[in-house]
Parts: sequence; C-alpha cells; structure tokens
Amino acid sequence: MSFIKKLDAAWASSNSLLMVGLDPDLPRLPQELSGKPDAIFQFCKQIVDATAPYVCGFKPQIAYFAAARAEGQLEDLCAYMREKYPHLPIMMDAKRGDIGATATQYAKEVFGRYGADAVTVSPYLGGDSVQPYLEWEDRGVIVLCRTSNPGGSDLQFLETDGIPLYLRVADLVANKWNSTGQCGLVVGATFPNELASVRRAVGDSVPLLVPGIGAQGGDIAATCAAGCNANGTGMMINSSRAILYATGPGHWTEAAAAVAKQTRDDINAHR
Repeated sequence: MSFIKKLDAAWASSNSLLMVGLDPDLPRLPQELSGKPDAIFQFCKQIVDATAPYVCGFKPQIAYFAAARAEGQLEDLCAYMREKYPHLPIMMDAKRGDIGATATQYAKEVFGRYGADAVTVSPYLGGDSVQPYLEWEDRGVIVLCRTSNPGGSDLQFLETDGIPLYLRVADLVANKWNSTGQCGLVVGATFPNELASVRRAVGDSVPLLVPGIGAQGGDIAATCAAGCNANGTGMMINSSRAILYATGPGHWTEAAAAVAKQTRDDINAHR
C-alpha cells in the first residue's frame, strides 16, 4: 500500500490527525530502563503501544538514535511497528539533503534498511537531490517548507519576484516534483498564517506534516483552521516531548497515553 493510501486509511480508522514523534533522549528515560542495553527500544516500544489507538502514525527522529549508537534499536523498533501496527505509517524524520548519488544511499537507508513509509527531506539542493527518494514510488517524500523554528525565517521568508521562498518550495513540490503523488510538506504549527498560505497554494491533496504543538507552543485551534483540507484531514500534527515525557498518576505509559488521547480529542474538536 502506498504512503498516501495508508495515511488516508489511518486518518479514518484512528479518527486522528495526531502523529507521535519518537525522540528518545537517554537522560530523560524512565529510571526503570536505566542501564538496559535496549533502553531506547523498550522506551519507544512502550510509547508506541500506549499511544497507538490515538494516532495516525509515528515519526522517529533518526538523530536521537544515531547519537546514542542505537541505529540497531531503531531497526528493531521499525520492524516492531510494521508487524504490530501495519496500518500506521512510519515517518522517518531525517531531513536529508544531498547530491543525487548520496541521496540514493540515504533513500536506501530509510526505505530499505528501516522500512519507513515516508521521510523528511530538504529542498535546498533542488529537484535532482529529491529524485532518488521519488524512485521509491510508493513511499512518501515530505519536503521542508516553513519550519517551526524561529530561525527558519532567515531563509524561508526571502522573496523572489515578491514571493517568499517557502511558497516557491510549496509550488515546486505540488506542481513539479510530485511525480508519484506521494509528496507532502513540512509546515510548522507555530506559524498558522503561513500554514494557511501553504494550504491555499497546494490545494487539498498534499498532506502537511505539522510540528510545533505541545512543547513548542503551537495552537491547536489555529492549526486546524489553517491547515485542514476540505475533508477535515490533510495534516499529520506532530507532538513529541509533551507526550514522551508526560507526567501524571500511574505508570509513565499511562501518562503518555492520556496526553495523546487528550491531544487527539483537542484536535478533533477543532477540525
């Protein structure tokens, strides 16, 4: 099943636009996992199990695994998610961007080694740096557009013929690079006006990965008003730290599940 079909089905079956980011930071893991050789895998596995009923997919951030020399645990995690939750897309957050020959190897890594359904990539090197990912015709290619960090404005607001660069990227992805029909865009919840501009520019069919709610402070109501398509879907609204490191009564997995459910419900109340 292609990424877009799997995502459409997940939106419907889970009644959710929430995507949980898997950013395992070793010093913040629960004490019960301290010293375990597979602590990162066990932490993420339990988060996945606790939150799966409330999400449309999971987004592992590859840097957190690589920095901890835990790429093998990431392989195991992806294999577990594919087996246990085959209906939920795996979005590998890698933000790769390199020349075509190197991009070919990155595509093999994310789609072949990890078996991800989609990957985030940078558009800065142009279309030939994105093409190797598109050769995996059933996989999603999610291109950085208007990112959630404040420094994104340094480049993304630069204008060419009066049009900001982030809208140039949106146009390229929607109308030139999307040869497989599996492309999407990253647009931060911290900039709802720009999110609305991107949605208007690309229409209803291009999905948007929307980081920035939760710990980064993005507003759910404003995000839904700006980014939903005509069907009330069209977004993967990501939350990572607010769910991963939630606190509350009971086991830490119960706290994570409670925050995921509440976030899902808050999103549904506004779409």
